[in-house]
Amino acid sequence: MININSGGEAQHTFDAIVIGSGISGGWAAKEMCEKGLKTLVLERGRNVTHLRDYPTATKNPWDFPHRGHLPEAIKNENPIAEKCYAFSEATTHFFVKDKEHPYVQEKPFDWIRGYQVGGKSLLWARQTQRWSKFDFEGPARDGFATAWPISYNDIAPWYSHVELFAGIAGNKDGLETLPDGEFLPPWEMNVVEKQIQKRIMDAYHDRHVVIGRCAHLTKPQPVHLQQGRGQCQARSLCERGCPFGGYFSSNSSTLPWAAKTGNLTLRPDAVVHSIIYDEQKGKATGVRVIDAHTKSVTEYYARIIFVNAATLNSNLILLNSKSGRFPNGLGNDNDLLGRYIAFHNYRGSLTATIDGYLDTYYYGRRPAAVMMPNFRNVYKQETDFLRGYMTFYSATRSSWGHAVDGDQIGANYKENISEPGNWNVYMMMQGETIPKAENKVSLSKDRTDEWGIPLLSVSVDYDDNDVKSLNDFLQQGAEMLNKAGCKNIVPNDSKQAPGLDIHEVGGVRMGTDPKNSLLNKWNQLHACPNVFVTDGACMTSTGTQNPSLTFMALTARAANYAADELRKNNI
Repeated sequence: MININSGGEAQHTFDAIVIGSGISGGWAAKEMCEKGLKTLVLERGRNVTHLRDYPTATKNPWDFPHRGHLPEAIKNENPIAEKCYAFSEATTHFFVKDKEHPYVQEKPFDWIRGYQVGGKSLLWARQTQRWSKFDFEGPARDGFATAWPISYNDIAPWYSHVELFAGIAGNKDGLETLPDGEFLPPWEMNVVEKQIQKRIMDAYHDRHVVIGRCAHLTKPQPVHLQQGRGQCQARSLCERGCPFGGYFSSNSSTLPWAAKTGNLTLRPDAVVHSIIYDEQKGKATGVRVIDAHTKSVTEYYARIIFVNAATLNSNLILLNSKSGRFPNGLGNDNDLLGRYIAFHNYRGSLTATIDGYLDTYYYGRRPAAVMMPNFRNVYKQETDFLRGYMTFYSATRSSWGHAVDGDQIGANYKENISEPGNWNVYMMMQGETIPKAENKVSLSKDRTDEWGIPLLSVSVDYDDNDVKSLNDFLQQGAEMLNKAGCKNIVPNDSKQAPGLDIHEVGGVRMGTDPKNSLLNKWNQLHACPNVFVTDGACMTSTGTQNPSLTFMALTARAANYAADELRKNNI
C-alpha cells in the first residue's frame, strides 16, 4: 500500500510541472517561468548548483590519485558506464553507476545516464547543428516511420531563439543541407584540416567541409554575461562542469534564469512514479513522486505537465502512467508508446597519417571537429540504403612526450620529448537509423527498481540498412582521405551496441494522425492535450545532424504555446 502525502494540496499545486532538469527540461522551465507560470521542476537526482558543485573542475592531473584514469575495480563494477568517453576519475560523480538503476537488456544496449540537476547537459558533447529541411522531410519522402507534422520553416524561428540565448559558435556556410544560424565567432581549422578540406572539396562537388558548430561562448554577448557566463577557455574539461559557464548547460544558463523570475520551484531527489490522470476531467492533473531516499510518496498538481526526463525515462514514465482510461500507458490508444526507438550509428571510423606540416601547431583544445553534412540520398534515393550520415574529422599531432628512438635519458632525450609528434587524422560517421516498430522499450513484468517502479526493458538493434550505411561510410571515408593525401588509412567498425551514441530518440513520436503517432505538432499527447513531451522521446526520426539543438527549439516552441493556451483557458 502506498501512503501518499496529500496534505496542503495548495502548497503542492503549480501552473506547470516539468519532469526532468536536463537540456530540454531547463528550457521548458525558463520559458514558462518567463511567461509568469509558477513552475515546479522535478529531478530524480541530487541537486547540483553551478560553480559550487563542480568538485573536480579546476583540479590538475596530479591532484587525482590515479591521474584521471579509472581504477580497475570501478571499471569492473561499471561495464556499461565505463564505455562512455567522458566517464573518468574526474567525472564519476555525474554518471549513473550500473548498479544504481538497472534495466533489462533484451538486446545489448548501453544506456548512459546522469541523474542530477542539469542531467546530461553537464556531460554532453555540445555539438549543435540545425536540422535541414531534408531531415524533416525524410520520412514522408522515403516512406518510413510517419511524416513529421512540422517543417523546417516551423522550427527555424525557435532555432534562432535558443541559439541566441545558449550561445552557438559557428560559421555561416550557406549550405542547404546545413542551415545557418545565429552564431558567435567560429572556431578555426588547423592547417592540416584546411588542406584536407580543400582537397576533398576540389575532388567532390557535393561534399562540403565546414568547421563544427558547438554550444561554446567564443565571444560572450550581453545576454550571456547577464547569465553570469564567460568565454570558453578551450580546456576540454567540460564534463567536469565548467566554472566559466563557457558551454551551455541547464545549470549555468536556463535554470538560474528561470529562478530569477521567482516562479521556479526545484525539487531534486524526486523520482517520478507516474502522471495522474483524472478520468472525470479527461486530463492529467498531476504527478506522483517518490522521494529518492525516504521512499515517501507525494503528489503534485498542475494544469500542464512537460515530460523531459530524457528519451528512455520519459517512455518509462508514460508507460507506467496507467489508469482505467489508459491501461497500457498514458495516451497509448494505438499501442505505439515505446515503439520506433531510433539512434545514431557511430560504429564507423577511420584513422590515418599525413606527412609534413611539422613546423605548425594549434591553439588549445578546440571543442568542435570539422564536419561534413550528409551527401547521400539528399535529393533522391541513390544508394541501396535509406538516408545517410554526417561525417566528422580532426587532425592532431601526437602527444608531447611521445616515444622516441635513441637515448632514453639525458639532454638528447629531454630535447626530443619537448617536441610534438607527427600529424594523425581521425574520421567518424554519425549515421541516421530508420525507426522500426520492433525497436522498442517496455516495462518488465516481474522486476522493479528500489522505488517499486517496473524496470525498463530495452529491445533495440541495428539492421541491414545500418550495416550498408556503415560500409558505405568506410569506403567513402577511405577514398576521401586518400584523395586528401593521407596515408596508413585504417577503417574500423567498433561494433558498439546502440545507446553508446547517447542519441536515442523516439517512443512518443510526433505526427498528424492519432492512429500512427502519439503527439501533435505542438508536442501534446493526442489523447491528453495538457501533457507535452519535448525531449528526444518526441522525435519522429533521427536525421543525420546532432539532436540537442532540436530538442531545445521544440521545447521552447511548445512551452510558449502551452503558456499561451493556458492563459486562454484552452488547456
